[in-house]
Amino acid sequence: MKIHHLNCGSVRTIDATYDGPAPAPAVNHCLLVETDRDGLVLVETGLGLGDVRDPGGTLGADWVELAAPVLDEAETAIRQVARLGYDPADVRHILVTHLDVDHCGGLPDFPGARVHVLADELAAARAEGPSRRYRPCHWAHEPHWVTYDTDAATLADVAEDWFGFASLPPRGLPPEFRLVPLGGHTAGHTGIAVHRGDRWLLHCGDAYYYHREMGETKEPHPLLDVVQTSSEVHRDLRLGTQARLRELVRAHADEVEVFSAHDPWEFAHFGPTAGPTVSPTAGAAPAPPGA
Repeated sequence: MKIHHLNCGSVRTIDATYDGPAPAPAVNHCLLVETDRDGLVLVETGLGLGDVRDPGGTLGADWVELAAPVLDEAETAIRQVARLGYDPADVRHILVTHLDVDHCGGLPDFPGARVHVLADELAAARAEGPSRRYRPCHWAHEPHWVTYDTDAATLADVAEDWFGFASLPPRGLPPEFRLVPLGGHTAGHTGIAVHRGDRWLLHCGDAYYYHREMGETKEPHPLLDVVQTSSEVHRDLRLGTQARLRELVRAHADEVEVFSAHDPWEFAHFGPTAGPTVSPTAGAAPAPPGA
């Protein structure tokens, strides 16, 4: 299995809060995963062709003013998939952490893919209609949704099965993939775990925004924190999720590597399509942690 790290939509340039890192545009960190049996899998889509070509119509004028996206067609997932030598039609599955505009804007570019999302997130997006957060044009093509309930009974069956977190196996995908609900940012926000052979990668979506939030100082980024606090749907749940992620990093850093959706310095750690991560145990099912 190969894992490519893609930035599918640069937005406003930000400064780090300490000396060293140069200012950088915030990113939309996506993964393209090559599987042996199930084609290509996208984790998030970032911004799509429609967003680049008609940002006011698809993203909304308010979001564009706030985020200041670069709007480079070369950064869209579909163009990057093709540039890597693949047919975009080979993207059979898309896993999204949630349905905010910058996480699912590329859905229309992959109309044949099965789109995996928590049921609460899809229900909230459909109920809210056009807003700064949700833009129904991103799913007007009627994707093949694959939804997952996270009611208490369902989660009780998988309680703490992934390093102390409940997790759900995405249907139709191998055990190297898990959905790890990380509540608080939206009604149905989830992390997405991918096993790369030597360790797990956990895409935390917008469960946090800045790498120093995962450290002992718990330091938010002054600009990104405005975004995360103004868009949270449940503050206590979001803060609790962050506390649990810090404990995950503290206790299992040798087994799990976490990253968020927009931190450009985390993305630079992996590098754009940086020497794709190759699983030395491709095709082998990882041992379920905590099992």
